[in-house]
Amino acid sequence: MGSIVDAANKEVNGTASEKRPAVIFVLGGPGSGKGTQCAYIVEYFGYTHLSAGDLLRAEIKSGSENGTMIQNMIKEGKIVPSEVTIKLLQKAIQENGNDKFLIDGFPRNEENRAAFEKVTGIEPKFVLFFDCPEEEMERRLLGRNQGREDDNIETIRKRFKVFLESSLPVIQYYEAKGKVRKIHAAKPIEDVLQEVKAVFSPEAEKVEA
Repeated sequence: MGSIVDAANKEVNGTASEKRPAVIFVLGGPGSGKGTQCAYIVEYFGYTHLSAGDLLRAEIKSGSENGTMIQNMIKEGKIVPSEVTIKLLQKAIQENGNDKFLIDGFPRNEENRAAFEKVTGIEPKFVLFFDCPEEEMERRLLGRNQGREDDNIETIRKRFKVFLESSLPVIQYYEAKGKVRKIHAAKPIEDVLQEVKAVFSPEAEKVEA
């Protein structure tokens, strides 16, 4: 009996190590419409959407020691250490039956990027970058009125500045490798969706084949 279990485990582990999940990083400034479009990609192309921010918030809510540490860092305006976020992402990928993932809002900086590839051994298929002018993002964030504390003009501008300083080097890194798919995100939702579909359709055909 033991040998059958061992053989099964070996087969599972072997498959897991040979077949890495397909990962797409989704980046864009606050209010660029990433979340809306990720929901469509999940619906049309069967990806699992993982938001680094949601995973961190869920960990805080759990009341774990890790969650308390994350909460304190966020309160102090510090960036959560890469390995903490990566471990949460890795756990979510491993516990999910899917093999196609959108990772939203990560990597936030070059250090995140390097650490993710080193820890997981996964390099993204490509980066989906929602390029949107600051004025348009401000207009959307101020207009959405979701009661979020961080939706005031000063905080929005600060978040945008952080995004530019931290995330643009990541985009430039992958751009040099021909791995960035830029979406013009200032357009109406339906037009943006058509652009997104055009990026994913060839990928969908490859998966089916």
